[in-house]
Amino acid sequence: MAGGGGARKSRAVGPVPPTTTLVLDNGADTIKAGFVSDDGSDDKPRIIPNCLARDRHRKIYVGSELEKCKDFSEMAFRRPVEKGFIVNWEAQKEIWDREFFDDKASQKCNPSETRLILTEQPNSLPSLQTHCDQVVFEEYGFASYYRGVGPVFNAYRDIQSIFRTPQSTIDSPAEVILLIDTGYSHTTVTPILQGRPLHPAIRRLDVGGKLMTNYLTRLLSVRHFDMRNEPYIVNEMKEAVCYTSLDFKGDMEKTWKGTRGEKREDYLSGAGIAKDYVLPDSHTRFHGVVRDYEPGISARARKGNVSTEDVITLRNERFVVPELLFNPSDIGIRQPGIADLVKQSLLALPIGLWPGLLANIVVVGGNSLSEGFCQRLQTEILKRFPDECRVRVARPEDPITSTWLGAANFAKHEHASRLEVTKQEYEEHGAAWVARKFASGLGLDS
Repeated sequence: MAGGGGARKSRAVGPVPPTTTLVLDNGADTIKAGFVSDDGSDDKPRIIPNCLARDRHRKIYVGSELEKCKDFSEMAFRRPVEKGFIVNWEAQKEIWDREFFDDKASQKCNPSETRLILTEQPNSLPSLQTHCDQVVFEEYGFASYYRGVGPVFNAYRDIQSIFRTPQSTIDSPAEVILLIDTGYSHTTVTPILQGRPLHPAIRRLDVGGKLMTNYLTRLLSVRHFDMRNEPYIVNEMKEAVCYTSLDFKGDMEKTWKGTRGEKREDYLSGAGIAKDYVLPDSHTRFHGVVRDYEPGISARARKGNVSTEDVITLRNERFVVPELLFNPSDIGIRQPGIADLVKQSLLALPIGLWPGLLANIVVVGGNSLSEGFCQRLQTEILKRFPDECRVRVARPEDPITSTWLGAANFAKHEHASRLEVTKQEYEEHGAAWVARKFASGLGLDS
């Protein structure tokens, strides 16, 4: 009997969408992690060392446990991220478990009720991407997930406020940006148009904080003390005393000792460049201290006067290390410097995009904190383009967390719900389908 009062068809009820998003900017040196909620109560990102460390007493520190360490002498590190890509998931899972999933985790979350937004470097290998997707869904079981190119998330920040011009809204991604990310492993130049990376024009330089620390280690070990087993201490020294020279040739002249027997006044006085760095003693002082150069200290040490401090005087070491970003050939790296990479990137694009990109160059990453970096970069780029081109280079207030803040803004945007993949979709369609969906990027018409 076909009656008008037939039974209504039951409607399938899917899983409840997660109300909390865990945003991870999973860098080679640190993880920037924080929660974004639908009610707008966002946590600020926590910066977590992305490493397993072992001190000289063979005690192991995982992630943020490193903050409890007092003696960093002869510290050995194991890092899950190399060249910007997660290559050791065993170590990465140990850090994630410690920080997010253990009972005593500082940012504990339930993956089955949480959406994950994870950053990755441009042009990652498909095999690494597939493995990452498998870990997220099969090992942890996140409710939904989006894996996006890290530099692109910066398009979801108020870019014009970084340049101190009238502010805009984040209802849509910034129209055009040239994003330079110079971090621990490497440096990338990524042109972004309406929230999409222009992949053919992305350029990479294999110079980052790690290589510069290693170079400083070599210089110190030849000229002062053997620092080859002290990567943590040398890295602290680099961050405290190094700067980007605006007149490299002139600074080299000031720090030149001269020929044998010659006493050059600039060298003896320090010429305003030399600094004394007091090494930690692991008893009363756990971090190094920067002091103004005192010419008498080294002379007294040579005469055998007893001193309770180990002091290193740094001269041209202060600026030849950051110089590698602009002239990597100085140590035999056959790659163009960062300003030449910008030119190469723009040459791969229509000339009509050049004005917008050159006027909106944003620099993020820890290396950009080097004093004088932005000014030097702007000067170098101006040399490589016609005079009528307007070049603006700016750095966010905190370039280390800038990508995370952009990803947090993205999490509230409609693009996030359109581009994310749920666990149910992953199980139904498989890894290849997920890869194709993520490859569509953050475009307005995705």
